[in-house]
Amino acid sequence: MEKINIFCFGFGQVAKSLIKKLYFEKYSFNLVTTTRQNTNEKKFENIKYKSFQFDIDKFDVNIVEEIKKATHILVSTPPETEDCIIKNFSKYLENNHSLKWFGYLSSTGVYGNHDGRWVNEGTFADPTSERGKKRLKAELKLNNLNIPLIIFRLSGIYSNENNVFSRLKKNQMRIVEMKNQVFSRIHIEDIANILYLSFKIKKIIKGEIFNLSDNYPCSYKEVVEYACKLLNISVPKTISFEELEDSNLKDFYRDSKKVSNEKIKEYFKYEFKYPTYAEGLRQIKNHIF
Repeated sequence: MEKINIFCFGFGQVAKSLIKKLYFEKYSFNLVTTTRQNTNEKKFENIKYKSFQFDIDKFDVNIVEEIKKATHILVSTPPETEDCIIKNFSKYLENNHSLKWFGYLSSTGVYGNHDGRWVNEGTFADPTSERGKKRLKAELKLNNLNIPLIIFRLSGIYSNENNVFSRLKKNQMRIVEMKNQVFSRIHIEDIANILYLSFKIKKIIKGEIFNLSDNYPCSYKEVVEYACKLLNISVPKTISFEELEDSNLKDFYRDSKKVSNEKIKEYFKYEFKYPTYAEGLRQIKNHIF
């Protein structure tokens, strides 16, 4: 197997989960990431890698040389960062003829509110939240570059580290009582599996979009109730939408839609490891309790 050079703008939970998957599959790769801290050599899952400082317009100049030789680039940074990537590195990206895959992690928030109806990759993007608007702008700007761009629109991510159990334990849980409130989610392992499969695409159609979401969109209340049942604790009290002060939480409840994953299941012949929240939460409970 030919060794690949992976460059990750940002090295959060999704990027780490992908690297773990590649390591498990015995992929041969070099890894370089960015960090907001000082440049240094690091280790993750027995993998030694370099990490260079990158924070908006402040970055280590060595990033340029790494981009020039990258075969696979993953962008998993906040949406404000893409302007900096395009401004400082676009010519190196476009002139890198070894670049085979450029994955951008976007959000299903770009679809906006659809009052609980289904959306798919062909649905017109009409974001309502500021974050969703920034994600869509970033998608469009990256798509203007001559690079093998794949856009992954992620639903709500949950994992062993980030899940409903931890919020229940911290007593940070609030359930908003709303009619027709539906959202979609995906376990981080399924994200990593799909990203891994996308490495195997022989010819990438620039700007191809994939929704990453599990099989069962439902209300947040349903997820919380199931988590409480697994923990054998009482369900938190509900509040009204009007009582919410947190703008991010309001944005979350304001958008209601069911995100279709039919394209990824058909395109990659993918069977979800965690097809619904029930399988995912049981796995997490067994892992952390």
